[in-house]
Amino acid sequence: MSLAASAPPAPVRVMGVLNMTPDSFSDGGSLGSVEAGLARALALVRAGADILDVGGESTRPGATPVPADEEIVRVVPLIRAIRAESGAPISVDTMKPEVARAAVAAGATIWNDVAALRWPGALEAAAELGCDVVLMHMQGEPGTMQREPRYDDVVADVADFLAARAEAAMAAGVARERIWLDPGVGFGKHMIRHNLPLLAGLPRIVGLGFPVLLGVSRKSFIGALDEQAPPDARLGGSIAAALAGAAAGVAAVRVHDVRETVQALRVWQAIVQAGYQV
Repeated sequence: MSLAASAPPAPVRVMGVLNMTPDSFSDGGSLGSVEAGLARALALVRAGADILDVGGESTRPGATPVPADEEIVRVVPLIRAIRAESGAPISVDTMKPEVARAAVAAGATIWNDVAALRWPGALEAAAELGCDVVLMHMQGEPGTMQREPRYDDVVADVADFLAARAEAAMAAGVARERIWLDPGVGFGKHMIRHNLPLLAGLPRIVGLGFPVLLGVSRKSFIGALDEQAPPDARLGGSIAAALAGAAAGVAAVRVHDVRETVQALRVWQAIVQAGYQV
């Protein structure tokens, strides 16, 4: 059957994770210096990362908040160092507008906000900075989000929240074309009861009309489906979930294992592309 009447999906971009934190769930403490962070960043670019996501505060379940000044000390020197060596887009993973301001001044071009610009002053800061902004869904906050999360309909609830936050951002002056959405897999969701239906319902999130960033790499739901495999043994599940996102139309995936994910997406894209030539 010919698919010539339709266009093949655009390639999915890969965002590589750079955690400058001692307590992230998967790789906390692995990057203890700017030099180590820069070496890792350049290795991710060589492996095929389209975007580098630098974070200075863990948002794992039960994480302890980090003061803004400490977060700035963790991320800004690395962002400056990366920008001096590479033109790769840099995202700063933070909830705090003051950290976002410092990061953009140092060379970041994307604000990846798990709080969806709900901190005081965040909407105004995003509008003033003019950078791309990722709005993520999270029920509660990192310290308490996994204590009995509840939804009437997880897909509908997440979609409604993200649509409302996008409207709030645009009303504050953020350009529509600067807005990305993230369904927040693992953030205030039961490992199986909520995360799997949310992944199955990704077309509804994509259908909101904004590019979607999907973060599923090494998440706990993968371990729950595979005899409690630890984070560093969840590569296969991470790739499977990333490919499900690609099939649903997400624009980018946020991953720890860049090279393997890039390869999987290239093969998937080639197969899909071939179908449009039959």
